[in-house]
Amino acid sequence: MFATVLGRAVVAPLARVVWRPKIIGRKNVPKRGPVILASNHRSFIDSPAITIMAPRKVSFLAKQEYFTGKGFRGAVSRAFFGGIGAIGVERGAGAAAQHALDLGLARLQEGEAFAIYPEGTRSLDGRIYRGRTGVAWLALTSGAPVVPVALRGTEDVQPVGSRIPKLARVTIEFGKPLDLSSYGEASSGRARRHATDAVMAAIQAMSGQEPANAYNNPPAATIVERVRRVLHRDDPIEAVEPD
Repeated sequence: MFATVLGRAVVAPLARVVWRPKIIGRKNVPKRGPVILASNHRSFIDSPAITIMAPRKVSFLAKQEYFTGKGFRGAVSRAFFGGIGAIGVERGAGAAAQHALDLGLARLQEGEAFAIYPEGTRSLDGRIYRGRTGVAWLALTSGAPVVPVALRGTEDVQPVGSRIPKLARVTIEFGKPLDLSSYGEASSGRARRHATDAVMAAIQAMSGQEPANAYNNPPAATIVERVRRVLHRDDPIEAVEPD
């Protein structure tokens, strides 16, 4: 609790002074009740940017390693990520990914805001990739509205592979909430797919990114991995990849 208060009281004002972010549509984020913030993903700092600039506390998934470090450096990492709302999870598909989605669902059921990247991982070429259906599973299961979020400029602050943030102007835009309930039940693959496509279309309209019309996957390392991707390409379990 102390870390969260410290994060919003100290880190947020400092970030606003240093990076002078332009924030659009803050009023589109409901002040109370469960809400999913679904964003494009361009940089490591995207999650801190969303949680710091949102008008309410937001949780997001992060690698468990950020919470298990030793010594002073580990303590600083735990304090920082805990302070900005990170939830530590293990990477992976199958049961690990479902567990990550369940953690997000638990936050929504508690009436909190939860941020997710439907693309799954950061875009390396600036294009926006096809969304994984976990965002729709969360929305249709919880009944929470989805606020599309577009980040611009975060890739200039901390490009992929860069460790030290740079000075660059960041814009974060919160779109109007989307009610996905009309698409059907969470158990329907078709409903999840169409609902996710609607979310991604809203994000792309704000971000202006070129659509890749493909999933953002690293090359499959084995034949087994290639087969798994073909068989489970629309599985909601494939939707979460913590930073």
